[in-house]
Amino acid sequence: MITLNTVYIIAGLLFIGFACFNLRDRSNPKRFVNALFWGIYGVIFLFGTEIPHFVTGCMAILLAVIAGTGQLGKGKSDAEQPEVAAKRQASAKRFGNRLFIPALIIPLVTLIGTLTLKYAPWVEGKNVTLISLVLGTIVAFVVALLMLRDSPLKAIKAGGQIMDTVGWAAILPQMLAALGGLFALAGVGGVVANLVKDVIPMGSPLAIVIAYTFGMALFTMIMGNGFAAFPVMTAGIGLPLIVHQLGGNPAIMGAIGMLSGFCGTLMTPMAANFNIVPAALLELQDKHGVIKAQALTGILLLLVNTAFLYLFVFRF
Repeated sequence: MITLNTVYIIAGLLFIGFACFNLRDRSNPKRFVNALFWGIYGVIFLFGTEIPHFVTGCMAILLAVIAGTGQLGKGKSDAEQPEVAAKRQASAKRFGNRLFIPALIIPLVTLIGTLTLKYAPWVEGKNVTLISLVLGTIVAFVVALLMLRDSPLKAIKAGGQIMDTVGWAAILPQMLAALGGLFALAGVGGVVANLVKDVIPMGSPLAIVIAYTFGMALFTMIMGNGFAAFPVMTAGIGLPLIVHQLGGNPAIMGAIGMLSGFCGTLMTPMAANFNIVPAALLELQDKHGVIKAQALTGILLLLVNTAFLYLFVFRF
């Protein structure tokens, strides 16, 4: 059966591949540290269910120490070589918009898989969407190789070079999501609920909805990740107040609540992999330029999400 652990194994093997390519990259003065970083990350994915939790925690701390002390480096990318760059430009002109086909395959296969694979006995039903996403990525990868007639090892090497460019920010979402889970277990949601009850009128559904959506956005801005904010705000406001007290629809509450958190992602430097890394990759003079361009959109979407949640969560 294809389970969530199968997905972890595939991801772990990929990160181990990045580590191996780093070891061979003599243009990177910090290649051994890079290899250690991605190797540890890959081992966690491969053997996370077998390794004692204390050991996994120590490995996560080591990753944080390596990243926090600025030990990661970057080698010379193949794309920086003039002949490679010229070849890529020629290939881009030849294929044109067909280059978007692999990218479009991923959401298409994910959607089809989510709707159909839940009936397959060989797929773990509760994680069918994530499994479909990985399946879509693999299909897109194969299609891209066939289109471009390129080597899979070369593609993995290029992926590793991109990961080295992004650096520690690539693993930030997973770390922050885990932090959100820890906050939920520590009872932060209960603290948030008590604070909300002291500030807003409990008899006003609109006030509670505003507290939930704006709280999701604000907490996401603080933690840098909507997945980290979701368990805290849902345990503190969403479930006890919107669902249990006011009888709201939990599915609508969860979906729009998460979208409200993503509005906060558009407006915070803490979401480094979304907002700071792209500014660096695009060599923007203003490192907060991406956030400034997105802020108004984030505010407008948050207002729309709040209106939608209030209009629909108590009526369906």
